[in-house]
Amino acid sequence: MARNTPFPQQLDQQLCFALYSTMLGFNKVYRDLLKDLGLTYPQYLVMMVLWERDDLTVGEISERVFLDSPTLTPLLKRLQSSGLIDRTRSAVDERQVLVTLTDAGRALKARSAHLPQCIATAADMPVAEILDLRDRLLALRGRMFGHAAA
Repeated sequence: MARNTPFPQQLDQQLCFALYSTMLGFNKVYRDLLKDLGLTYPQYLVMMVLWERDDLTVGEISERVFLDSPTLTPLLKRLQSSGLIDRTRSAVDERQVLVTLTDAGRALKARSAHLPQCIATAADMPVAEILDLRDRLLALRGRMFGHAAA
């Protein structure tokens, strides 16, 4: 479609709705998968960040998962009450809260290792196609955030 061609106005023709409704489908699949782990999808994202690199500040986690502090803090409190993480004030800067995995939080990583394959199975797409789609979405995300910041 040429840049000067107007976009259709129907809901099903909108890119934003295609992304939104696809995410609803992802959420349904993840909800069933994560039920056995006792996690919600946003909690799973936080745990993935901590499995990559433990002992992060709330701000660092916030940047990685695109959640603001008022949204992230109650989520972290629930993970702490579940025994998966600890939150402590930084000795260097008391304004910062450090988040670390507990032994139970580290053990959960092994129990979740099958999830990417389950998602690939649900998507019914070859891995190369999934990776290409992911890369294209990341590029789109970067352009959208760049536009929003301008």
